[in-house]
Amino acid sequence: MRVNFRGLIGRLLRPQRRYGQGATLVQEIPRFPWLRPARMFVILFAIVDLAGAGLLLLPAATTGDEQLTVVEALFTATTSLAVCGLTIIAIGADLSVFGHVVVIVLIQAGGIGIMALASVLGAVVIRRFGLRMQLSAQAETRNLAVGEVRGVVMRIGVVSLICEGVIALIIIPRMWLGHDLSLGAALYSGVFHAVSAFNNAGLSLYADSLTRFSGDPIILLTVAFATIVGGLGFPILLELRRHLWRPSHWTLHAKLTVYTTLLLYLGGSLVVIVLEWSNPATLGSLSWPARLVDGIFHGVMPRSGGFNVLDVGTMDDSSLLVTIMLMFVGNGSAGTAGGIKVATLAVIFLVVWSEIRGHAGVHVFGRRLSSNAIREALSLMFLLMTVVVVSTVVLLATTPFKFTQVLFEVVSAAGVVGLSTGITPDLPPAAQVLLIVLMVAGRIGPITFASALALRERRRRYDLAESRPIIG
Repeated sequence: MRVNFRGLIGRLLRPQRRYGQGATLVQEIPRFPWLRPARMFVILFAIVDLAGAGLLLLPAATTGDEQLTVVEALFTATTSLAVCGLTIIAIGADLSVFGHVVVIVLIQAGGIGIMALASVLGAVVIRRFGLRMQLSAQAETRNLAVGEVRGVVMRIGVVSLICEGVIALIIIPRMWLGHDLSLGAALYSGVFHAVSAFNNAGLSLYADSLTRFSGDPIILLTVAFATIVGGLGFPILLELRRHLWRPSHWTLHAKLTVYTTLLLYLGGSLVVIVLEWSNPATLGSLSWPARLVDGIFHGVMPRSGGFNVLDVGTMDDSSLLVTIMLMFVGNGSAGTAGGIKVATLAVIFLVVWSEIRGHAGVHVFGRRLSSNAIREALSLMFLLMTVVVVSTVVLLATTPFKFTQVLFEVVSAAGVVGLSTGITPDLPPAAQVLLIVLMVAGRIGPITFASALALRERRRRYDLAESRPIIG
């Protein structure tokens, strides 16, 4: 007997309708509340994460006689799927080829699949979805329009694979001919790092990340460029493909994202180069061309790249603070980066600037920002700040490490960046579990939060009397 799975899933997800007098639709009630798209997103993430951890627990996943502990396997699976990059094991030395394949698959699932998860669900039953379900899928994928959800899936996959292939083709010959790697080792390393770079995972086969390639502009600048492209977000890449040389045709979201991104990349790199120029433990011992290359690379990585070419633990506190702020912001929406996203930062800055100038509304590039966008930006920033503060307090109370080190690790995990001062492997298991929770929250939290806001908007039937508290 043939089973129509698409029809069955569609009937499960199709909401029940409640009618009032005159057959007027009053509301739609989900048949199963746990099947709401945002909740399904979390559930599917957890299933894939646990499956990956289970595979990493197998003896075939490790190189030695000892298997990974449950916390090590779960941490590695989560940092791969969340495309974060923090790690408590040596990926290259402790995992076998099978373990590396598991990590790569999880990175691809996190970079491509998480961006398109709602689209994948929609590709199966999109015609069964109501408008609210399609709006949820649009919010989760940051799609440009309702109705384009299914087409986005294929585009994301194709663009990602093409970019990863181009990156690999550039860095493989350099690794082979310029760094004494055999052709096989260069192929293996090049493909792994190309996938990790484009998906902003920050995981490396080397214990020192990319430090061995210090001063190499071909490898470092290619990896940095891959991180930028992957972190911008698919909607931005689609717009740039259509109107790269016509900024006047860009949407407001594209303008805010691209211009703010350029400002943060240039400013971040310049500040790092200036602050670390004379530090003998980082840039101070290098030639000036190598200082520029390494400084630019580190200026890009906090935006969710996660690779390091400098020893972060030896950087000045001023540089660490700048890095923390860049990690908190992240990169573009619907990309592989974490943080509050650059568009959110731009909106908050514009709100403050308009308030300083005494303007009632927020206007930019010939458009007025909606009140919904302003509320979402402020809410998202406040929530992430709260998570960071609470987690930092917990780790400071339960670990012996300094404030700067703890804050750095917390922001790196919550912003799914992957840079570390080196304390993550030395944290107790309970603290490592907290970082796991932060990585999951940082990867899927903003998506589900935005989706929840999009679907929970309610129109009040009345307004109360206005009152104004004293501000400041």
